[in-house]
Amino acid sequence: MKGCTFTVVIPAHNEEDYVVRCINSVKRAASFYGGKVEIIVVCNRCTDNTAELARQNGARVLYNDERCIGSVRNTGIREAKGEVVVTIDCDNRMTKGTLQEIAYLMATGLFIGGGAPMRFDRNSFPLFFNDVLCKAGFNLTGRYCGIFWAEKKTFLEIGGFSEKKAMEDVATAGKLKKLGEMRGKKYTVLRRNYLINSTRKFDDMGDWLYFKLLFKNAGTLIRAAFGDKSRLNSLLDKMFYDYNDNAKKKE
Repeated sequence: MKGCTFTVVIPAHNEEDYVVRCINSVKRAASFYGGKVEIIVVCNRCTDNTAELARQNGARVLYNDERCIGSVRNTGIREAKGEVVVTIDCDNRMTKGTLQEIAYLMATGLFIGGGAPMRFDRNSFPLFFNDVLCKAGFNLTGRYCGIFWAEKKTFLEIGGFSEKKAMEDVATAGKLKKLGEMRGKKYTVLRRNYLINSTRKFDDMGDWLYFKLLFKNAGTLIRAAFGDKSRLNSLLDKMFYDYNDNAKKKE
């Protein structure tokens, strides 16, 4: 995979405040890599200037209106022109050596794909605690998330991202890991580069956000674990799919 071509897929729902920042981080990584890099922004029910800003900054814009982040990412993957596809959420950023490190790892032939470590763009004790729990989960399962990367044909072979309301990233990592095991390859994580993870939800709703949600919605989560998901979808909509709409209303 030496000198491989890349497509970076960025799902976006009303991300006019973040899309240029994300694209610029990809451009810096592309310049540092020196090879051909395509940027695709997949607009999901956008009612703001996300699409226009993406085009103005050199991205190819596609559309998907489903309330499913996996489906939105898959729209970009299917249309990707690059040999290797990288996905990153629109409010996050990649470090400048990300694409170069991915190209190096792919060129070894040892890896089916992988994820990236995550670092919040600011620090606090609750965020540090959150980070520790996430790292423990990744290290225990080997299902590294954050930025995803693999050959396009590999993503297509596993059926793309799992199209579920939440934890689609963990499920997708599991599919890539399983395919790698079948082929004698590893699912891995970047060592020298990382995802710069946005704290915008924590800025808006407090750094203990997810711990409070776990406590407040324990009953819903327990029922879902036993098969009753009647309340789970509305909770996931509130936390993920409706968040940007509500944030815009507050402005």
